[in-house]
Amino acid sequence: MAAVTPAQTITDELRRWIVSQAEAGCPPEEMVAAMCRSGWAEAAALQALEDSLRAQLRVVAAERQAAALPAGPMPEPDLANGPSLLMVDGHPVQVLLSMQRPRLVLFGNLLSADECDALVEQARPRLLRSETVDTATGGSEVNTARTSDGMFFTRGESALIEGIERRLATLLRWPVERGEGLQVLHYRPGAEYRPHHDYFDPEQPGSAAVLSRGGQRLATLVIYLSTPAAGGATVFPDVGIDVAPVKGHAVFFSYDRAHPSTRTLHGGAPVLAGEKWVATKWLREGRFE
Repeated sequence: MAAVTPAQTITDELRRWIVSQAEAGCPPEEMVAAMCRSGWAEAAALQALEDSLRAQLRVVAAERQAAALPAGPMPEPDLANGPSLLMVDGHPVQVLLSMQRPRLVLFGNLLSADECDALVEQARPRLLRSETVDTATGGSEVNTARTSDGMFFTRGESALIEGIERRLATLLRWPVERGEGLQVLHYRPGAEYRPHHDYFDPEQPGSAAVLSRGGQRLATLVIYLSTPAAGGATVFPDVGIDVAPVKGHAVFFSYDRAHPSTRTLHGGAPVLAGEKWVATKWLREGRFE
């Protein structure tokens, strides 16, 4: 079968279209005919169709296998009655969006403007180039996929940090000691963090070292400490959602297994104008040391 020419690249958008058409019951010959009308050679269209559907079958098989895995207790806000507002230790937090798959919740007014500003000022003098986990050793390394500056607070190191951590523990019903210290990140224009997963891949040789400090990561909370003039959304490519960074808002998402089937692939889109400050909280299975 003829190879796809450079002018007929199988893009992610085309793959999504093929899968969506197949799920809607569109016959293969109609999809091929539509591609041919848009300029595709028939052989190349058939190859694109076959490759895309085979890839989707692998994804479905992996999701079914992962779904059979047992899940333990998870961080989770109390949204049983569909509230639009939660009172958390006397602080009103809005519930702006709630999804089940992936498990994702968008909060408004999680931090006040004054709390956001104070957190930025405490973090600013300690910023360094952000690093990622080295999957081979469990250490950290500078990675071109992440172009922000950042720092970590230790748990409870100031009254401000202690108060924020207590609020987050109450909101997510997860003990303070089962969370990593707050990480503050600063993104200048052009800075980004390409899509990635936050859990530690147990098959990587360096994961044993990071897992020994508190077990697997189960959830992430990203708190926006500023509103950039343009860009900087938190993107979830697997589900086509972009969360705009709004000062005081926060996006929470959890992953009950270290597997792409959680659909929590996410990234920080490039900041186009202004600057973005965020605070990230990762929650672990056990006590984080």
